[in-house]
Amino acid sequence: MDLGITGKVALVMASSRGLGQAMAVSLAHEGVKVAITGRNLEGLKQSVQMIEAVGGTALALTWDISDASLIDRLVTRVENELGPIDILINNTGGPLPTTAAGQDPALWQKSFNDMVLSLISITDRVLPGMRQRQWGRIITSTTSGAIAPIKNLAISNTLRAALLAWSKTLSSEVAADGVTVNVIMPGRVATDRLRQLDEARSLREGISYEAAVQLSLNQIPMARYGNPKEYGDTAAFLASQNASFITGSVIRVDGGQIQAI
Repeated sequence: MDLGITGKVALVMASSRGLGQAMAVSLAHEGVKVAITGRNLEGLKQSVQMIEAVGGTALALTWDISDASLIDRLVTRVENELGPIDILINNTGGPLPTTAAGQDPALWQKSFNDMVLSLISITDRVLPGMRQRQWGRIITSTTSGAIAPIKNLAISNTLRAALLAWSKTLSSEVAADGVTVNVIMPGRVATDRLRQLDEARSLREGISYEAAVQLSLNQIPMARYGNPKEYGDTAAFLASQNASFITGSVIRVDGGQIQAI
């Protein structure tokens, strides 16, 4: 299937590893010119290699998403070197596991700035150009905890849920301008982040790592973890011409895990 996005330009946030990396590679495989971002230079180099391996073009940007002062300068660099941004993949790393009660307000504030306000600010920077050109794709990667809260991930559950409401609201504001706004939501996809969560569970519950993994698999009807490529390919479809009538939606890539309707 030709997704019709060859030559488009994408900015993929937090794409030096994990799900961000997978989305960047899938877009590049479809002929999209991809700007990738992250704080880890070695990870960015690996992402560039993976993108070039599928015949893609990549621009690597060292970008600390917590620094709002970088947004205009780095987006301008993407525009100058690759072209106007047609596809924005909003993605951030997750916070450390926490309970809901007893957290320092400063931690909540920092997490909000890093995980929510930063993505809203980046979107506001690229959105006017999309609306003017009458074409754009904004895809925000969240977590299943936004609709089915995950134990001991209170900050992540809360702030990712805020992104769902923001995305749905924004979608109706820009739909007539040819810009779609959707959320992609992973279940348990095999990344370093998932391994860290399984290791944390094994320590917290006093069980082996293998036992922690099995407890997770027991909750997934497909009885396996997802492959990052499966997630990346879903994002590429949402960015495509073929998905031009899909907006304001939440697409789950979870193997049937999420029980909420």
